[in-house]
Amino acid sequence: MRAKMARQNSASRAAAPSRERMLQAAKSLFAKEGYENASTSAIAREAGSSESQLVKHFGGKPGLLEAVLDRGWLEIAGQVNQALAFAPTPVAKLGILSHTMITFLDRDPALKQLLLLEGRRVRRLGAKVAISSGFVNFVQLIDGILTEMQQCGVLRPEVRPQAVRSALVGMLEGMMRDRMLAKTMGFPAEFSADDVPLLLTLVINGLSAHPTEAPDSPRQIRSANGSVQP
Repeated sequence: MRAKMARQNSASRAAAPSRERMLQAAKSLFAKEGYENASTSAIAREAGSSESQLVKHFGGKPGLLEAVLDRGWLEIAGQVNQALAFAPTPVAKLGILSHTMITFLDRDPALKQLLLLEGRRVRRLGAKVAISSGFVNFVQLIDGILTEMQQCGVLRPEVRPQAVRSALVGMLEGMMRDRMLAKTMGFPAEFSADDVPLLLTLVINGLSAHPTEAPDSPRQIRSANGSVQP
């Protein structure tokens, strides 16, 4: 049975376009071995392709990492946009966004590791951080929600939405990163996924012109969107 499943998976990978196979192989090897240690030859071999094809599609390893991160953020944004249809108020969108993002990344550990670690790591050459267009689009999605909140009179008028977004994104990524390190390295982070939207609620409540209109509780958010799990 295992041999049959392996043949089926191999056939499925072979049928996929070479660019897609390289993205999948790169995500797996970057997460398993680290960006610096995963060679382009190993990625091409895993994808059943060649290094010349890798260079053709992505220009090299930096472009390949950016494409993997970009794909991941675009997929998260797509899931978030679907989940926002369940938001009862503009304010509740932030809670739904955080739950959707956490759930999506928990289901894809390799992507989670890359987005939270490799995607924010400064490279030796040029001292650059990989910031994909998909992440920029995701940031703009959050900016839109915060601007909508301010226009509705919920967010304090003296608060800049983009400053709030930077604080919230940093908090979300930091808490998710610490939870991941707690599981893999014993890092002291004894809290659950439910604590992330709870902290989000408390922070937004402190920035709200009307505290009673702060985002709903995590339990209310989950009941509003049945597809989101704790």
